[in-house]
Amino acid sequence: SENPSVTLFREYLRIDTVHPKPDYDAAVRFLERVGTDLGLACQKVEVCQGHVVLILTWQGTNPRLRSILLNSHTDVVPVFEEHWTYPPFEAVKDSQGNIYARGAQDMKCVSIQYLEAIRRLKTEGKSFARTIHLTFVPDEEVGGHKGMEMFVQRPEFKALNVGFAMDEGLASPSDTFSVFYGERSPWWIKVKCMGSPGHGSRFISNTAAEKMHKVITSFLAFRESEKQRLKSDSSLTLGDVTSLNMTMLEGGVSFNVVPSEMAASFDIRIPPTVDLKAFEEQVATWCRGAGDGVTYEFHQKCMDQHITSTEESDPWWKAFSGVCRDMKLQLKLEIFPAATDSRYIRAVRHPAIGFSPMNRTPVLLHDHNEFLNEQIFLRGIEIYARLLTALASVPPLPAEG
Repeated sequence: SENPSVTLFREYLRIDTVHPKPDYDAAVRFLERVGTDLGLACQKVEVCQGHVVLILTWQGTNPRLRSILLNSHTDVVPVFEEHWTYPPFEAVKDSQGNIYARGAQDMKCVSIQYLEAIRRLKTEGKSFARTIHLTFVPDEEVGGHKGMEMFVQRPEFKALNVGFAMDEGLASPSDTFSVFYGERSPWWIKVKCMGSPGHGSRFISNTAAEKMHKVITSFLAFRESEKQRLKSDSSLTLGDVTSLNMTMLEGGVSFNVVPSEMAASFDIRIPPTVDLKAFEEQVATWCRGAGDGVTYEFHQKCMDQHITSTEESDPWWKAFSGVCRDMKLQLKLEIFPAATDSRYIRAVRHPAIGFSPMNRTPVLLHDHNEFLNEQIFLRGIEIYARLLTALASVPPLPAEG
């Protein structure tokens, strides 16, 4: 008696694509099977060894027009099974219709919703002027460096002729749906402090620890100021402020040896409204203020700050928001607080919206007991079917002749 779309969703959830050894081959085989069943053209692009991007294509009646890209990633984050009520790769459905599995929200639901929306439209005999491409990419959960970041530079991506892209968003506990039109820039910075070593019994001057104390104090004082700014202004969301967290601290060899070197690592997420050059100068000032022998290096430094237009004059946004108005969906426009593959799509100058149609749902991505209710899932298919109808029917733009 289960809806076939829900059965397909649960089948996909049972494919173990968890890091550090995701079974990408099984995921691609499954998705290729579904695509073939839907009559979609299939293409596989190996961006690097063992990392394949699967492209499924529903050809439009006017292939010269720019296409609609529906992106999703196949990998999921690790689990701590002892904290789960149900095994995380069995896709157990409880009596309330909640489906528990890693990837239920992030983001295997969206992958199947895309496919089932197309199934619905094809069954209804629909066809559209614009081509619709679905891309299923690896590696997103570990940065996308062996996935979308490489794929957007390849001729196969350019051949997709993308006009507008959709990718993942977040669940929303309220009635509203979150829509993300940009992302914060992730910076991962490692600060190293060199100082005088010596015996642990002495008051040695100019130690690495003293310098590190100053560095940490400066960084965390800024963290507190941004935290208070978010707390004091109800109009702000997490994506509107800069978050900063110290995530690693290294140094020392023995209890009785003052170390000559210490290092601290920071995860910083910067909104598009911040001047990145000025912010780096602030980081440099904090390090200089801690003393000599204090240096920093980047392990990740995203400088792209492109955002997607949400003006009603924009034809893509007009199509997207028009469907939401017609369906009486309340939208909340936000800057995404973390990072998704959308940033690579925007970086090559294509508009992209992050949207996962999951309202009245607790945000559980990367959390224990991740779940999605089957009725919310099925409603998402209906929403995507309406969105695809509007987006793939956007009239030819001036640049398209």
